[in-house]
Amino acid sequence: MAMYRSLIMRPPLTNRVIILRRKRNLHSHSLKPESVYPLIVPSKTAKSRIAKRQREEDYLNEVRSATVDDKLRLLTKIQRMKYIMFPQTFALNADKWYQHFTKTAYLHGLPDQFSVELSENTMFQVSTKAPVNGDDKALLDLRSLVCNSILQENMYLKKTKIFLQKEQQTFASPFLGNLVSGIASALAKYSPLLKVSCLDFNPQVNFYWMKGDRTIPAGHRRGRIEPVRFQIDDKPNCQIRVPQQLPEMLPLETEVSAEVPEIRYGPELLPLYRRQYENRIFTGSKLADPCSYGHTQFHLVMDRFLRRNLCKANLDDQIEVRLRANAIASLFAWTGAQAVYQGFWSHEDLTRPFVSQAIITDGQCFSFFCYQLNTLALNDSDNPRKNLCWGTGSMRLYEAIQDGNVIGLDNNVLKLLVKFLLNGAKGDI
Repeated sequence: MAMYRSLIMRPPLTNRVIILRRKRNLHSHSLKPESVYPLIVPSKTAKSRIAKRQREEDYLNEVRSATVDDKLRLLTKIQRMKYIMFPQTFALNADKWYQHFTKTAYLHGLPDQFSVELSENTMFQVSTKAPVNGDDKALLDLRSLVCNSILQENMYLKKTKIFLQKEQQTFASPFLGNLVSGIASALAKYSPLLKVSCLDFNPQVNFYWMKGDRTIPAGHRRGRIEPVRFQIDDKPNCQIRVPQQLPEMLPLETEVSAEVPEIRYGPELLPLYRRQYENRIFTGSKLADPCSYGHTQFHLVMDRFLRRNLCKANLDDQIEVRLRANAIASLFAWTGAQAVYQGFWSHEDLTRPFVSQAIITDGQCFSFFCYQLNTLALNDSDNPRKNLCWGTGSMRLYEAIQDGNVIGLDNNVLKLLVKFLLNGAKGDI
C-alpha cells in the first residue's frame, strides 16, 4: 500500500510544457511531385467491366476521328447476327413495327407545299429563271407522254406469255421506267436541279443500324448484353439523285404531336429473321459521286402483294398498311445512308435534316410519301427528336384501257407527280 502511495505522490520529472503550434505558410506553394510513370490503363484483353468500357471508348474515339470512308468500314466491321427488314413484307400490321424500329412518326397527308391545290396555270411557275408561257400546252404534252407510256407496254408491244409472278416485271416495270425518264426529261428545263441529276435503274440501297439491346440466351456468350442489329436491303425500280439537298419540311427541333408506336415484343414475333452476312451502308452510288443526295425513289409493288391478290386473301385492310411499311423502310434506309455519307452516325447526330421522297405504284395506283430524317441516335432515351414520314393513300392514275385509248386519266395525280419532281427547283446550283 505504501508503494502505491509513493507512486502517486511522486512529482513529475519535468516542469516543461510542450506546446505544438501549427505554422501556416501563406505565401508558399506545395510542390506536387510529377509522375514518372504513365497512367495505368486497364488491359484491352481483360474481362473486367472497366476493360470493356475502355474498349468501347477507344472504339468510339476511333470512329469520331476517322474519315467518312473509314467510318463506313468501322461501323460495319463487326459481323454478328442481325434482323433483316424487308420493305415489302407479308407480315400483318408491319407499319407500326417499322415505325418503332426506325423511330418514325407517321403523318397522314402531305406537307403544305404539296397539299395546296394546283391549277393548270400555276403548275409550272416554280423556277424564276425559266418561266413557261402556255401552260395548257405543257400539261397536254405531259398527258400525251403519260398515255404513250401506258399504251407502249399494254397495246403497242407484243408480249410473250407471262411467267408466274412475272407480270409486274413484264408490264409495270418498263412502263414506270419510261414514265420517269420521260417526265424528268420534259421537266428539266423548268428545274435546274433536274438538269444535273442522275437517274439510276434497279439500284441497290443498304442500311445497317442498331436499336435497343438484348440478352444473349445461349452459347459461349450467354448472359451478355448486346445491341439489336438491323439491316435493310432495298432495290427500288429507279431513283433520282441530285448534288443539292432537298429543302427541309419542318425545322429540326420542331415538336410534332404524332407519336412513335412503342412495341414491347421482340422483332422475331413480327416475324423478322436473323442472318449473318456483310453489313452494308450504301445509297446506290459510291462515296465520291457528286450526286450524293436523294431526290425521289420509285418502287414497284411485287406480284404477290398486288391489290387483287390481297383482296382474294381477305386482306383488304393490309393494302395501305404495306404501302406505308414499304415507304418507311425504304426512305429510312436511303436517308440514313445519305447521312452516314456526310459523316453523321448514332454518336454524332444530325445537325441538319435529310429529306427524300418516294412514289410507290403497281402500274395503275400511285401513293406519294415524303420522309425527313431528324436523328440517327435511336438508342438515346434523352433524345426528343423523331423521324417524320408523310403519306397519301392510293390514287388511281387511270381507270382502264379500251380500244387503244386511256380512259379516265386523273390530272390531280399527274400534277402531284410533277410537283414531286419539281421539289427543290428554286435553289441555284
